[in-house]
Amino acid sequence: MPPDRGGGALFSLKFTVFAVGTVCLPLCGFIFCVIWSLIFNFEETTATHCRVPNYLPSISAAIGGVTPQRYVWRFCIGLHSAPRLLVAVAYLNFYQGGGGSFWRIRINFLLNVFEVLCLLLLTFISSNENHGEQAVINPLHPARLRSHFTSLSADIHKLAFVFFMFFSLGYMSLTIRIWRVLRKYSVSAEERRSYAWKKRLFFFNLTTFLISVMFYCRHTIYCEHG
Repeated sequence: MPPDRGGGALFSLKFTVFAVGTVCLPLCGFIFCVIWSLIFNFEETTATHCRVPNYLPSISAAIGGVTPQRYVWRFCIGLHSAPRLLVAVAYLNFYQGGGGSFWRIRINFLLNVFEVLCLLLLTFISSNENHGEQAVINPLHPARLRSHFTSLSADIHKLAFVFFMFFSLGYMSLTIRIWRVLRKYSVSAEERRSYAWKKRLFFFNLTTFLISVMFYCRHTIYCEHG
């Protein structure tokens, strides 16, 4: 018979370390992509549809426009997504034991899962379109089919991004509401600190998103420099 190894855990990891490592994956990938784009692909990643100069690469161009940045970003997001789903399940179990609303907790869990899935979708389906191809009359010609495929990919990418932001902001907003209820039943200093950070990050995320939308609209409509 095999020796009795006991029922103890073979490996343990603090949740804080696990969460920080998960967050650092896309952050490190993003920093690498931007720096690499600035050094080696500045012209390609700062090009715009209206041919005005950009001072810095756009996020989509830096992480998905050229290689090897595209593959580094996909690798980081792929590794980042599985732990995110595990964290979503962990929070679901935590909230269920805290006396929160049954439906609110489950909707929050679904928003979190859909956010991760949309992030995967917009990461692995590129928004790049090839506008340099010559016009082809035959709809079954390979060049015409490639054009339709790239256009469809761009549409899917845009939709995935819209839903990603919707699910992300919805998840963060509902998380704050859940923690507001849980705070009444908890006196833990760590949990109160976590609640405060969640509120700060939600308002920071919402503010930066609205500013990004404003600059995107101005750039698209007026083709301003920068």
